[in-house]
Formats: sequence, C-alpha cells, structure tokens
Amino acid sequence: MKYIFILLSFGLCCFATHPLWAQGNEVKIIRPQEKKSPLAMATYKNNDLYLKVTYGQPYKKERSIFGELVPLNEVWRTGANEATEITISKEVKIGDAGTLKEGTYTIFSIPREDKWSIIFNTELGQWGDTKYNETKSKNILTFDKAEVSRLEDKSYEAFTILFEDASKGTVNMLPLWDNIKVTVPISLVK
Repeated sequence: MKYIFILLSFGLCCFATHPLWAQGNEVKIIRPQEKKSPLAMATYKNNDLYLKVTYGQPYKKERSIFGELVPLNEVWRTGANEATEITISKEVKIGDAGTLKEGTYTIFSIPREDKWSIIFNTELGQWGDTKYNETKSKNILTFDKAEVSRLEDKSYEAFTILFEDASKGTVNMLPLWDNIKVTVPISLVK
C-alpha cells in the first residue's frame, strides 16, 4: 500500500509539472528594440517656463547629411529612433504660427534649403518618420518659417538640440547638425 501511494504521488507530481516543462521550450524573451543612436535631452528653465526635448542623437560619421541622409522637402523625425518629443510647462507661442498648450508633443520637420517647417503633433510614441501620415496625423501647429543658417566656424558631428535665450521673453530652440543651425522662436503666452 505504501509502495502504491509513493508511486501515485510521484506520477501525480510528474503529470502536474509536465506543462511547465513544455512551456520552457515556448518562452520568448521580449527585448527592447535596439537603438542605433543614443538618447539625448535638452532642457530650459526660466521663471514659469520649463521646456524639455528628448531625441535620438544620430552622428554624421563622414556622411553627407542634408539633401542625402536626410532628404530635403520630406518629413523627418528631427533626430533618430523614436520621434522627437517636447514637453512644455506653460502655454507658449511658436514664432508667428500660433500657440501650444501645456503638454507633450512630437516634433517632425521638413528640411529645406532656406526655411524649415517644424510640425508639432499630439500623437505620442511614434517610431521614426516611416509611419508618419499627414492625413491621419494629429498636427496641431506647423511653423513654416524656421530660419536656417550655415555655421562657418563650427560643425556638429552629433545632431544636437539646444536652447538659447533670445530677446526678452523669447527662447530659441536650435536644432544643429553638421554646419546647419535652425532657429525656432518660443515665447511664453502671458
């Protein structure tokens, strides 16, 4: 009797754990998508205004950038990996294009020779610009007059976004790469 009880207990244990053995072969490990460019961040704080931009930071690596790696007159994610995002603490005015309320937005751009279009979008979590669809996009503001200037004495190996105090009450967001500087004026709405 004792022998039968031990045998049944052993058999029950084997039968009960069999699904666990089978699952061992089916377990898939989900790893985050590999990012080829590091994550970078720029912040700005002045009185009540706080701005934060997070973006993938691609490097030039001896490549020709604007017009080749980043085509002109086409939507670009303004960085690498996920679409660039900006967080704004108070309502701001973007140049003469209009205002953005407090919140987080994705930034896309359309590079051109003399002026860039900067597109602010409410659809967060987008990967790159390959899924960007203008007709489905939740664009809320497009600034078409972002000034482009060529830097004579400096070149940026890594795509960089900086903030720079401008005139009273205005800060410029500066996307910089290679010898190109783009100026996007941002001012606090009072």
